[in-house]
Amino acid sequence: MNKITALVAVDYTTPNAKQDFVRSLRETGFGVLKNHPLNQSQVQAIYEQWRIFFSEERKNDFKVPDNGSGGFYPQSMSETAKGNTIKDLKEFFHFYSGDVCPDDLRPAVQAYYESAMTLAAELLQWIEDESPPEISFLYSQRLSDMIEGSRKHVLRILHYPPLSGDEEPAAIRAAGHEDINLITILPASNEPGLQVLAKDGSWLEVPCDFGNLIVNTGDMLQEASGGYFPSTTHRVVNPEGADKAIGRISLPLFCHPNPEVILSDRYTADSYLQERLRELRGENT
Repeated sequence: MNKITALVAVDYTTPNAKQDFVRSLRETGFGVLKNHPLNQSQVQAIYEQWRIFFSEERKNDFKVPDNGSGGFYPQSMSETAKGNTIKDLKEFFHFYSGDVCPDDLRPAVQAYYESAMTLAAELLQWIEDESPPEISFLYSQRLSDMIEGSRKHVLRILHYPPLSGDEEPAAIRAAGHEDINLITILPASNEPGLQVLAKDGSWLEVPCDFGNLIVNTGDMLQEASGGYFPSTTHRVVNPEGADKAIGRISLPLFCHPNPEVILSDRYTADSYLQERLRELRGENT
């Protein structure tokens, strides 16, 4: 098998799409799809609606409670990647199906969420179909069944504000990190910046052409597959030149198993999630 040295978009409609997509996940932790079934006009409308929302004072009416859940997270509540001390340069809104959301923005977000979850189930089936027997044997149940009916999925509407020049010197939009969940689905925003760490230590640019769909393996799938599918470090670097003055909207959907799902001999989905959250909070485990 030839080593992948650059991420290339796989055409969802081609006969070999399943094999090529899963191979990319296996080698890099990321797969990129084009000509997929998610509606691009719908995605563009969400970008435009939420760009306005993040510019309005009403976002503070939806500020998430201190214990965290659905709602608006200002930059002061932004994440600090594991091993880092500087907060990411971002603000975001966590949308859980049926939970808090501005009434005027809910229909489009809910419709996209449902479409993306349908595709996520299909992609998880692709992953299972292409897993070698000794790996699929490790799965406690079908991968697509792990997420069915889960209330843990979260659609994060991310806003990376324009850079003012007053940022801390080492601060970037998203420091290198891995995702906790099973898989993440992200429509490309036509703006560069997302990079994935290759096995040789170099950073690969993820194709950002609008219409592409970016999918990456999370820590939970890595755990469930005994490390066969790697959860790869990725980051969002700051723009340069005139692009510094341009904000960016991003729309990752983090697909989580039901809490009781057995990932491995060591973890259920819930015990794994709680351990990782304690790590992110800097608590001892």
